[in-house]
Amino acid sequence: MKRPQVCSRRHFLHANGYSLGTLALASLLEKQGLLGAPVKPVIDTNVRYDLTPKKPHFEGRAKAMISLFMMGGPSQMDLFDPKPMLTKYHGQKFPGEIKYDNLAQASSKCFGSPWKFQKHGECGMELSELLPNLGKVVDEITMVRSMTSGVSNHAQGLYAMNAGRSVAGRPALGSWLTYGLGSETDELPSYMVLSHPGGLPTFQGEHFTNGWLPSLYQGTLVRPTEPRILNLDPPASLAGTPQQRQLDLLRVFNEDHLNAHPGELDLQARISSYELAAKMQTAAKEALDISGEPEHIKKLYGVDNPITKDYATRCLIARRLVERGVRYVQVLNAGQSWDQHSALASSLPKLCGAMDQPSAALLIDLKQRGLLDSTVVHWGGEMGRLPVLQNDAGPEKWGRDHNTYGFSSWLAGGGFKKGYVHGETDEFGHKAVIDEVKHYDYHATLLHLFGLDHTKLTYKRNGLAASLTDNQGAKVIDKLIA
Repeated sequence: MKRPQVCSRRHFLHANGYSLGTLALASLLEKQGLLGAPVKPVIDTNVRYDLTPKKPHFEGRAKAMISLFMMGGPSQMDLFDPKPMLTKYHGQKFPGEIKYDNLAQASSKCFGSPWKFQKHGECGMELSELLPNLGKVVDEITMVRSMTSGVSNHAQGLYAMNAGRSVAGRPALGSWLTYGLGSETDELPSYMVLSHPGGLPTFQGEHFTNGWLPSLYQGTLVRPTEPRILNLDPPASLAGTPQQRQLDLLRVFNEDHLNAHPGELDLQARISSYELAAKMQTAAKEALDISGEPEHIKKLYGVDNPITKDYATRCLIARRLVERGVRYVQVLNAGQSWDQHSALASSLPKLCGAMDQPSAALLIDLKQRGLLDSTVVHWGGEMGRLPVLQNDAGPEKWGRDHNTYGFSSWLAGGGFKKGYVHGETDEFGHKAVIDEVKHYDYHATLLHLFGLDHTKLTYKRNGLAASLTDNQGAKVIDKLIA
């Protein structure tokens, strides 16, 4: 058996002499006042993280945004981007290369749209017969037919379209806007998220995460049923004066602690959150209650129709929130319901039937209230669909696989052009070929309309200036701007 090695005093001193000598030198230098002071972080005491209104970099045209986000990937060639050549080649082999996401059900057969397209409005924009109500307001929208993100999976597509890069953990678009501009109300969160009765979309909180921005800029989730915001009301024993006294005492403690620790920005954000929560107890209930809306407005949105009721209610609430100074409102679907790998012919009409009327009504209502010029409305998902059949097991089961190389989204208000179609995909609707809009170009353009320079809207993180567009060569697409 090998004997354990014994460390003698001589061996210990020999092995550690340099370290001990360094410690002794440091001690002598300190006594003589020659030891350098430790490096301290530079604290900018002028920086505050709260929701007070902030000046943009320049005068912007947009003040608020409503994003109707369609998780799953709406099919552009069945809704927004007519392709006669695809219809002509229906059932024949696709004359080119296709990158599939689901090889197990892949097919090379062209899949012409089952629905007819026709021109609408003075601009003559072509839309699918599945969107008759949107057809009535096309003269208010910009249709982007050349959107790309270059990543085929849902998660990465969501991160790209919603947070700037195809990686998790980054702040969502709504968080960047509220960080850059604050809120125009001190009674409601600046970023609110309206969820579907069926639950949150796939990847849930990633849709409204603040990432590494202070928590104050995270989206506030609003449930589809009462109580719409959890834990909003205090216990009966604390309601009224007792709660106010408790909050006053808490404010004193927090401010004393903040004065003793200047530059603790997370503490600033937390204090602001407490103050906001108290005000929300009254303001949020009023804003989320549509019972006082005129009957003709409810009918305009489709609140009276069981098919459209949920989506109509949430679009109407979105208008009410923007009207009260909320900066960014997100209206979400459940799961990834627009992900039609199969049964496209039956599932797509149902989805359109639920959201077409409320979406169009939102534009009409904003315009008649004088809010559309300052409110951006966005409709779109994280990707589109391929022009070939998937699940070739009979027409009732036909679907489409993912496509991020050319898909469609529409925008209205806030300085976007009216009655305008931007960009083109190839004759089969597979890839953007004219006026491509990369996801980060879209973000740069959007920030520009809010008066924000995407290269200057930054947050110091690990010593670097991080941003939404994040040094990807993003550019403002001037053609999209009125």
